[in-house]
Amino acid sequence: MVRDTMLGTLVILGLALLFLNVWMYLQQPGMIFYPTRQLDATPRDWGLDYEDLRLQTTDGLRLHGWYLPHPGAKRVLLFFHGNAGNISHRGDSVAIFHRLGLNVLLFDYRGYGRSEGSPDEAGLAVDARAAWDYLHETRGFAPDQIILFGRSLGGAVATRLAAGVRPAALIVESTFSSARDMAARIIPLLSRLIVLRYRFNTADYIQQVTCPVLVIHSPEDDIIPFALGQKVYQAANEPKAFLTLRGDHNFGFVQSQPEYEQGLDRFLRQYLD
Repeated sequence: MVRDTMLGTLVILGLALLFLNVWMYLQQPGMIFYPTRQLDATPRDWGLDYEDLRLQTTDGLRLHGWYLPHPGAKRVLLFFHGNAGNISHRGDSVAIFHRLGLNVLLFDYRGYGRSEGSPDEAGLAVDARAAWDYLHETRGFAPDQIILFGRSLGGAVATRLAAGVRPAALIVESTFSSARDMAARIIPLLSRLIVLRYRFNTADYIQQVTCPVLVIHSPEDDIIPFALGQKVYQAANEPKAFLTLRGDHNFGFVQSQPEYEQGLDRFLRQYLD
């Protein structure tokens, strides 16, 4: 009798755990990706010239992007945005890189803005490669003329790309070390019981990166803990540098001016000039 009761309890717990995992697996895309389709501005609204682009991925999707030339610039920055919004919300960042004398390519991942498809981890990696190939093959930039920059989720995407190519430099800002580490911080108990659909293992990818690396993070980050940014930095190979911001996750780079822009300029001059 007792044995049957225990067996029944274990079956119920097992079924409950299975149901929880199936439900969480289905919910995870909506917990990770927050794309918006409507573009709220263009670089013209920011006072910058630009070219409207369509990038072709190897799996047949067309991605929307903007190329912003800077007169006389020899290098280009490939911008990977975070998990929410779209490229029309990156004006403050683009203005900073323009002042630093760089051409800039920013594009929307699949499912964001005017890009086709829907986002997932493997798809974002394909999108990143499409943007790299456009700069290298269509624009004619050599790998050592391309700087990769990723903010938040974009840092994981940029780092994965950097592990497979040889860019001039990699800059990751307000980025987590892995999806598992983030889950452990947000839902510590539940994260041990569920199967995660995504890895986004920045700390693993960055160990394969051989170019100069700049990691940027704020101790006041209200979304991605500072400790996870430190973990990314610790995993990176030399040469590397760490820039400490002040302020929150979304606007820390603005709240940290002018030190933020000065830190970027110092890194680029030290390792690329």
